[in-house]
Amino acid sequence: MLTDGVVDYTKEGSILTAEQRQFYEKNGYLLIRNCVPQYELNRFRQRFQDICEKKVKAPDNMTVMKDISIAKSEFKDGEKAITKIQDFADDPVLFEYCKYPGVVDVVKDLIGNPKSTVMAMHTMLINKPPDNGKLTSRHPMHQDLQYFPFRPADFICCAWTAMEKINRANGCLVVVPGTHKGVLLPHEYPKWEGGVNKAYHGIQDYDPSNPRIHVEMEAGDTVFFHPILIHGSGANRTEGFRKAISCHYANDDICRYVNVEGTTQENLAEEIIEIAKKRLTKYGLDPNTVTLDFADIWRVRAREVNGTRSNL
Repeated sequence: MLTDGVVDYTKEGSILTAEQRQFYEKNGYLLIRNCVPQYELNRFRQRFQDICEKKVKAPDNMTVMKDISIAKSEFKDGEKAITKIQDFADDPVLFEYCKYPGVVDVVKDLIGNPKSTVMAMHTMLINKPPDNGKLTSRHPMHQDLQYFPFRPADFICCAWTAMEKINRANGCLVVVPGTHKGVLLPHEYPKWEGGVNKAYHGIQDYDPSNPRIHVEMEAGDTVFFHPILIHGSGANRTEGFRKAISCHYANDDICRYVNVEGTTQENLAEEIIEIAKKRLTKYGLDPNTVTLDFADIWRVRAREVNGTRSNL
């Protein structure tokens, strides 16, 4: 059983039924309909647009990304140029998503209890662009734990909320139920003809015949999933952008940082450390004089959702 019995999935939680908790324990994900109201999604959408149009200043540690297909084409301004923002924990509007009670209460039922101190470890707003025919808008099948130097995995959970209708046409999430009870598999960059976005690693030698489920969602629906669950997303074959907002949470009472040297995560860790060092030049620092480890980067990213931070 997940969490070695620390969380009793056979009993109802503060808001989840025993059946919902058992579904998550068995399958590694749980879809909650109408979890986040439309008025909150409208606020987040407007904030994203204001950041893209530079009407508000983005926090210094926020990463604003373009899809490889846009980066290689003519320059575009505004919302259509940006396909993802990461690390929005210092933006007061977007961080309200991470603190939204309807989301946090579910997370606590899955990885802790009502008194658990929960950390927001990784935040994203994804603006998946229409595919240009080279399928660069898809995300390879992967496990999120590949990116995280903290454990135990059972006390980490992602909340991923649709900001509009999301289906197979515009690239919904695809999950392989039950794979969260496996192990972290070796990842690498997929060898795609159209190229692949930075840090979009996929599982090596992934077998596409594995039974999978397409998670189609309406605006406000939220899927919660385990960091070892194998998942990805398809290409956006529509003409519109597809938006979702997400946060990875960790139970600060239980999780600790680990050393990933000598593991399958080492290469990715080195890549992300190099990206972080390049950003230090924005602060007038010489990256060659700074020593960083993978955990340092996550310590900077992490923010308390509730309680007092003590370990992460």
